[in-house]
Amino acid sequence: MKPHWIVLANASQARLLRQDKGGELALVESFSHSEGRWKTSELVSDRAGHGSTDHSYGGTSYPPRTDPKTKEHKRFARELAEELERHALLGSYESLAVFASSPFLGELKAELGSATARLLVGTHDVDLTAVGSVELPRRIAQAQAT
Repeated sequence: MKPHWIVLANASQARLLRQDKGGELALVESFSHSEGRWKTSELVSDRAGHGSTDHSYGGTSYPPRTDPKTKEHKRFARELAEELERHALLGSYESLAVFASSPFLGELKAELGSATARLLVGTHDVDLTAVGSVELPRRIAQAQAT
């Protein structure tokens, strides 16, 4: 029988855990994205610019700017989603639950592939990345109960 997988994530780190039918949690892989913690000024090499709001003839309209920090969060979400999709296509797990901080949870869900989405059994808006292995099963159960 294939295991149940659990993702614990925020914008700068993630842990991928497996839970066999016996209930024991085991680490499959850890991910780190230190850029997710950087200040915007550390992510760009030039100073922030600005766009004109001139609506007169000849004025230029620009799409809303995505700040560099959000781009880094989306890049990490895409990296994590690609890994989950690869394992879903290989048949590595039977089901998946995601525990992630907001707004990273939404970014990750938006990046999930179709094979992963079919195996997704729940998403929970809670950051459990700093919770230790002794406390983790209780906190996961608590989050799933709410």
